[in-house]
Amino acid sequence: MQQVSDASRSPGYDPAPTNSRALIVDSIRSAGTVSRVELTQITGLTAPSVTTLVRRLIDDGLVDEAGRGSSTGGKPRTMLRIRAAARYVVGVHLSADSLTYVLVDYAGAVVARWRRAGPGDDSDPEQVVERIAAETTELIERSGIDASLVLGLGFVCPGPLIRNRGVTSAPPSMTRWVGFPIHRRLEERLGLPALLENDATAAAAGTRLTTSHDVSVMAALFMSEGIGSGLRLNGNVYQGAHGNAGEVGHICVQIGGPQCWCGSTGCLEAIAGPATVVAKARAAGLDLGSPRRTGVAAFAAIARLALTGDSRAEAILRDSAAWLALGAQTITNMYDVQLLVLTGPAFAVAGTIYLPVIQERILSSSFGRAVNTEVVLDERGHDAAAIGAALMMLRSERAISA
Repeated sequence: MQQVSDASRSPGYDPAPTNSRALIVDSIRSAGTVSRVELTQITGLTAPSVTTLVRRLIDDGLVDEAGRGSSTGGKPRTMLRIRAAARYVVGVHLSADSLTYVLVDYAGAVVARWRRAGPGDDSDPEQVVERIAAETTELIERSGIDASLVLGLGFVCPGPLIRNRGVTSAPPSMTRWVGFPIHRRLEERLGLPALLENDATAAAAGTRLTTSHDVSVMAALFMSEGIGSGLRLNGNVYQGAHGNAGEVGHICVQIGGPQCWCGSTGCLEAIAGPATVVAKARAAGLDLGSPRRTGVAAFAAIARLALTGDSRAEAILRDSAAWLALGAQTITNMYDVQLLVLTGPAFAVAGTIYLPVIQERILSSSFGRAVNTEVVLDERGHDAAAIGAALMMLRSERAISA
């Protein structure tokens, strides 16, 4: 088992626990089952402190004793585990064309999920808050759990944002969200703590549940309406100073390239993102259904055409994949990544086209070959950001100390 890294307590990382009670809870959750002796090794706390904290957590109904571990020569140690049904958190991922909700138990497992049509382009934030609050309440009621056991809500949307303040700029479909304190409004409406995070960052956190790989350095390349990435180091997500680390969609890959909504030119997202793919497909005369279909829904229509043999659709997606492979290679080379996960709603529908192109690019370089960087598709890419939002809320001290 790994010693808790000092980096997890440094500025720029996700809200990893810093007080002793929170540290114990998070360590038990991460381990699954663990003994008190092992907790002293993982956390660096003294044995008496661990014993006292564990006793209080058991008394509070948050931790259970889970039988005896295997003997290593002495008396078998009593194992501990999180009581899964003790508490819950909700994760919500908002984009223009979809709203994804997940309910996660105290052990970090998804117990309910719900995907709904999004509010559409140019939506009224106040109306969306009312809708999210109502649908969150409905999700909790339908799950059959006691609403008083819900600790809080993690909310994610496209960045850039200033964590726990609001969105600072947004793609054209969400311009009315700039400066709107969505998490504060949700707190007022639901009476629960709410955490605001970038969707790509949250998706990296979500891969703790959505992939089975156990590596110390992994990155998530996230594609929904836009393109982003997240970095997870020793189990902790790196967020940057304000929550916007990993904006790979806005690195310049073409000098003098097309104008991006962010104000720059030649951005990866402007050249190869879903909106550009959709525009190219329509210009080529591809039938994407209703002209009102936009975002990931229109992108999914292109993916379906490509996967059923339409050569024009396939060529457009492969061109996008070639550009994204540049971004993926940049991430893996910069951070010495062991695992790159392709995740998010757009990869969920077109990942089988993008995966081999990105794999080939990364393994074509000496860096990728030397460390054998693995590139995989997230099997739960639709839900990854919502799951990550819930897990980040669950790990926050506001949740653990409740």
